[in-house]
Amino acid sequence: MNMRKIAVAVTGASGSVYAKVLFDKLQQLREQDQIAELGIMMSDNAKDVWVHELGNRSFEGYDFRFFDKRDFTAPFASGSAGFDTLIICPCSMGTLGRIASGTSDDLITRAADVVLKERRKLILVVRETPYNLIHINNMKTVTEAGGIICPATPSFYSLPQTVEEVADTVVSRVIDLAGFKNDSYRWGQNKG
Repeated sequence: MNMRKIAVAVTGASGSVYAKVLFDKLQQLREQDQIAELGIMMSDNAKDVWVHELGNRSFEGYDFRFFDKRDFTAPFASGSAGFDTLIICPCSMGTLGRIASGTSDDLITRAADVVLKERRKLILVVRETPYNLIHINNMKTVTEAGGIICPATPSFYSLPQTVEEVADTVVSRVIDLAGFKNDSYRWGQNKG
């Protein structure tokens, strides 16, 4: 199986449940030998929002390698490290704006700049509503540069019963976009 090198960033947008479900899926993918290397970045705001929304600091319990947002020695800060994909989930509009303008002022935006310049996968799980024209133009700019905008817009045809199952409808799409083998609900293949 083709193992992938992946970096994940969590920013301070609302929607920590998406990050938690993504972390759980990444843990499973690692156990399935689909991940060769995994690096995680969390902004300070992301940690605060996680605690506020989920009521815990369970992100500290994952056996992942975490990098400080100021650590430009992280392997995915350079294209030579060969990371395949960067997922930012959730992605705040501020982070989106800095990526769209080419401002690499922390490890998250530097990693985004790297995957774009190397023509690799950048997946932004944007979480805001409604969008203003600046947001839309920033999404357009990132898309034209090769990034993928995957809004945190859940689907309901799988008949999710919990908040985590709702979040999984988005995270499963992200996992598919990243190129992993993913056993999830497929329209027309699963009975609801």
